[in-house]
Amino acid sequence: QVQLLESGGGSVQAGGSLRFSCVASEYISVSDCMGWFRQSPGQGREGIASIYTGGGNTFYADSVKGRFTISQDKDKNTLYLQMDNLKPEDTATYYCALGKQVYCGNFRLFSYWGQGTQVAVSS
Repeated sequence: QVQLLESGGGSVQAGGSLRFSCVASEYISVSDCMGWFRQSPGQGREGIASIYTGGGNTFYADSVKGRFTISQDKDKNTLYLQMDNLKPEDTATYYCALGKQVYCGNFRLFSYWGQGTQVAVSS
């Protein structure tokens, strides 16, 4: 089973930036989809960004559109999330995820998860 390992969490002040990386333990097919999710205390898991590994088409939740950018390096089997203009409401645990042969625009279809990395944004 594929393993997903995130890195890059931390603490930052509002308006700052962070960048996440997620390395997959095996080759990700061009027909698969990778994404980022987050979960705040007491809240459900929210899909925030996804990308087709083959075509590069991306999808974003309205809550992060224009501030976060998802990208990938297929040669390194690595997914990235650049987060700019961070807000206190972005405080959460962030997860890398994989959906095998799914529609990237439906965040409910992802089935493989990383262990999560935490972000704290102070005002």
